[in-house]
Amino acid sequence: MARSRLVTGHGIWKYFNPAYYHGRTMRLVLLFILFISVSMVAWDRQTRGQDHELEVSKLNKQALRLQRMLGDVKSVKEDATMRTLKSIKEDPVDAGRRQRVKEAMIHAWSSYEKYAWGKDELQPQTKDGVDNFGGLGATIIDALDTLYVMGLHKQFQKAREWVATSLDFDKDYDASMFETTIRVVGGLLSSYDLSGDKLFLEKAKDIADRLLPAWDTPSGIPYNIINLRHGNAHNPTWGGGDSNLAESGTEQLEFIALSQRTGDPEYQQKVEKVITVLNKNYPADGLLPVYINPDTAKPSYSTITFGGGGDSFYEYLLKVWVFGNKTLTVKHYRDMWEKSMNGLLSLVKKSTPSSFTYICEKSGSSLTHKMDELACFAPGMLALGSSGYDDPTQAKKFLTLAEELAWTCYNFYESTPTKLAGENYVFNSGSDMSVGASSNILRPETVESLFYLWRLTGNKTYQDWGWNIFEAFEKNSRIETGYVGLKDVNTGVKDNKMQSFFLAETLKYLYLLFSPATVIPLDEWVFNTEAHPLKIVPWKDQVNPGQSNSVQQRKPRVSLRKRRFGRMEHK
Repeated sequence: MARSRLVTGHGIWKYFNPAYYHGRTMRLVLLFILFISVSMVAWDRQTRGQDHELEVSKLNKQALRLQRMLGDVKSVKEDATMRTLKSIKEDPVDAGRRQRVKEAMIHAWSSYEKYAWGKDELQPQTKDGVDNFGGLGATIIDALDTLYVMGLHKQFQKAREWVATSLDFDKDYDASMFETTIRVVGGLLSSYDLSGDKLFLEKAKDIADRLLPAWDTPSGIPYNIINLRHGNAHNPTWGGGDSNLAESGTEQLEFIALSQRTGDPEYQQKVEKVITVLNKNYPADGLLPVYINPDTAKPSYSTITFGGGGDSFYEYLLKVWVFGNKTLTVKHYRDMWEKSMNGLLSLVKKSTPSSFTYICEKSGSSLTHKMDELACFAPGMLALGSSGYDDPTQAKKFLTLAEELAWTCYNFYESTPTKLAGENYVFNSGSDMSVGASSNILRPETVESLFYLWRLTGNKTYQDWGWNIFEAFEKNSRIETGYVGLKDVNTGVKDNKMQSFFLAETLKYLYLLFSPATVIPLDEWVFNTEAHPLKIVPWKDQVNPGQSNSVQQRKPRVSLRKRRFGRMEHK
């Protein structure tokens, strides 16, 4: 019914009939008012729409103007940065030297490819390879990140394919837990951080899982040898059953990095427990002997040294602090390191008559005036750590010490007929220093420190020293089929080994010594003790065994320690 009324002449349509308003003034007034109201509403909506479009147009213009201004500012900054980088990169001396080092890397790598592909290390004189590390392709894994940093992408891809298709950790081999960690775990993680290729992370996890049983000891101090297939761990007999300080305390960077990248806390927990245990009874002078009982975690009566056996323990105390973003979470690492550096001062002496600064070794209360070339990592470590002191006087003191020690280490090279350093030096009153063990196995420690000092001080003298060392390697160690060490730096008699760390460390640090500071910047990367750079990232919280929850929340722990123990034994 209602619907029929709407469509009839007697319904709503009557209001459109003029006769309806005839003689009815009030109806006309109401109609006029309604017309005016509808017109105003329509006009208002139209005006608002126009105003809105106008405002949107103005805002778009302002946004575009701001965008252009931001682009101009960014462009100016980028132009300034590029001009700066360009001026650095185009330095004819640095560029030429950097290219020469790159060519040396190509020669070393191509020789390995030709004569020892897939083997751990090349024997250049006999033109064959040898497996010193269980046949894990140590040179390939050690060299991966050097190839990447130098832009040798074709060689890097070939190495990557070998890792994907041929690298197998299921071997009935008793591996050095330390060497396998710093070379293999470190090399794979660095390659992952640089390239983003998850293959490297997966392989790093595989080998790390095989190393984990080494930490299953009563104290948490790990055994130093482990079978990669069966997981049986033990210590070498020549150590009297004890664990080595550096070999037990130089896995923290790699295993913490692995936890942070995989989300699995077990790796970090294992290595952090080592530091927790050692820190409970850390000596007042911060100096630990090179042997630790894995059952009790008590130090054995043995030598205190910043050379082989102790070195990288102290290095990693500092570097875990840096790697942990220098936060309260890792402050105890810095505290332990500063205590150890105060202890180091008690080992520092000067020679006569030339006042070469050197670091003694200590047995009981007696000092031995001998310094390993391995200890030449210390200047770089001290330079890196000096800026972290709150007291400027302390910062200056340790940077000065770093510079003095670097001068001594450089003279380890300059003092021999070949201009290459021996394995260690003895200091005698009145006659400065003399070569002890006279071999040179292409070690990187001195050029490593020169790299840090160059980056942190800008003093080009350190570049010149590094270049002189490089030229000595070229003159005495380069042969047609690779690079070799010297049996005697006095006579120049050659050995038959191209150490994998020559490609991983020595050539990488030399290359970076002549590169802009923007290549692997020290505020974004931390080098492990095998010179494998690991990216600094914000840490995820981890539980630290052996502490109450309240302490864990207030001060989560991490770990750190050695530099390179027993390179002669393992390399």
